[in-house]
Amino acid sequence: MKLKVCGMKYNPGEVAALQPDYLGFIFWEPSARNFVGEIPELPTTIKKFGVFVDASIKTVLDKVITYDLGAVQLHGKENAGYCKAIRDNIQKEGFEIIKVFSVNEDFDFGTLKDYEDVCDYFLFDTKGKLPGGNGYTFDWSLLNDYPSKKPFFLSGGIGLESMEKLKDFLKSPASTYCHAIDVNSKFETKPGLKKTEALRAFKAQLIENRLIKTDNRS
Repeated sequence: MKLKVCGMKYNPGEVAALQPDYLGFIFWEPSARNFVGEIPELPTTIKKFGVFVDASIKTVLDKVITYDLGAVQLHGKENAGYCKAIRDNIQKEGFEIIKVFSVNEDFDFGTLKDYEDVCDYFLFDTKGKLPGGNGYTFDWSLLNDYPSKKPFFLSGGIGLESMEKLKDFLKSPASTYCHAIDVNSKFETKPGLKKTEALRAFKAQLIENRLIKTDNRS
């Protein structure tokens, strides 16, 4: 199991010192977490995500080059053809495409089928007013109906208070293909400014409960 911290803006260097597996930077202007400026040099063990919402393919490609991104997270209505175009245009070793799906009780898991061959991971978040960072958790038992073997990220309102729920989820069949836990708004003093001590405590609890390993490898 791996750990991703998303919505980085003001203190990515401090968070990187905690050695999460992934750091996510949002490139969507309406977001309060929209990232501008330079990303500090990060340890090579951390993969940089760029988060996009219905951006032009050129915009995505430009950001990948500018920020040397190792992955893109597509948080809008991007179709499978769009994902394939990104794949075809980025010939970078180890580069990953993550497609986000917002889940509620009406979500149709059949939607995933078209994306199976053009994405490396899925990410399941809570369906809300905005694409991500809403601070609410969806009903993880809905993932009992997950029809795929594609590894996925679990996101949406996960915080320190979620530990017991996470432990129960990760013992359930629904977690079989859960690759990583994605955290964001529950660890902020304001959008984009992360509470490093809370993140440190969260990671320590994940390690203590053997949900992730100390060497960050699942």
